[in-house]
Amino acid sequence: MKKLTSWIMGIFPRTRKEKWTLVMGAQYEPQQFGQPVERGESSPVRTSDLEKYFRPSCIPIKNTLLKDFQFFDPYYEKSYKEVKLPAALTRTADETILHYFSILREAENLTDKQMGGCGTVGMAKLPFPVAYNFFTDDYQKRVSYHDYLQSFAGIGHLNLIKMNRLPDDGDTVSYFIELESIEGSSKGVTYFAYYYGYIQLKKVHNLYKIDHMRLYGENFLCAAYHLWQHDAEAVVGIMYGDWCKLVKKQLHVKQDGYVKIIDFIGTDGADYRFVFYQLTNDTDVLISQFKMDAAGVWKPIAIDPEECLKN
Repeated sequence: MKKLTSWIMGIFPRTRKEKWTLVMGAQYEPQQFGQPVERGESSPVRTSDLEKYFRPSCIPIKNTLLKDFQFFDPYYEKSYKEVKLPAALTRTADETILHYFSILREAENLTDKQMGGCGTVGMAKLPFPVAYNFFTDDYQKRVSYHDYLQSFAGIGHLNLIKMNRLPDDGDTVSYFIELESIEGSSKGVTYFAYYYGYIQLKKVHNLYKIDHMRLYGENFLCAAYHLWQHDAEAVVGIMYGDWCKLVKKQLHVKQDGYVKIIDFIGTDGADYRFVFYQLTNDTDVLISQFKMDAAGVWKPIAIDPEECLKN
């Protein structure tokens, strides 16, 4: 009994009237580790085994093109204006996105208010000037380097988990992406956060540069309690059926991984196909709309259900 009492006292020490940090009604303490080790003392070897520490999900990450940290050696103590990207990083649109997020994978911009880790995390801020050079000149004019760096405040690690090319639009190439981040907090606990969005690239001197990005945050408490707009079948049935009076017969959902395809026969007699992507929080996002033409070819369309309500 004495040993048990000593063990319990180690967990719940008797303390005087000291100020506690309360979390969920309990006295809060940060997770205990050994002494922090700086990068100069120990350089970890990148192996797939480390992923078990970074990720709660098992979907393979895509930003894995950098196999070691030696890539960053030429960029130490250089500003973004001094960085010259190797042309091989941006020869194709796919390579541009994969290299961009592979470089940002080990970037961190944790702050005093959004803390995490035990000493040096990844390559700290070294990757940011390199990644900024993946932008077109126009995008750099719209987003300064200072604002770019600040936009990563609280981020400690970044994974690209989904990436799909969308139909081309003029001189731009567009992709759907989903990101998994590890973010710091005021409690020193790190959180996983997920974002999805779109990237547009332009070809500049035969190289593909990022010209625009838009991200949406994923909510894990919304769909569970409210709204039908997160379900692909409900979206088609209500928005395009009830609102637009377009759906005559909705066919079975076809799903391949996180891609959902809903075909339906329209009230005009035409065949329609709506493509959704399922996010990590299991909500569905409408990505593309198609209508089959007289030659049996799916042609991209854009129907706004909000306009149907106005009419």
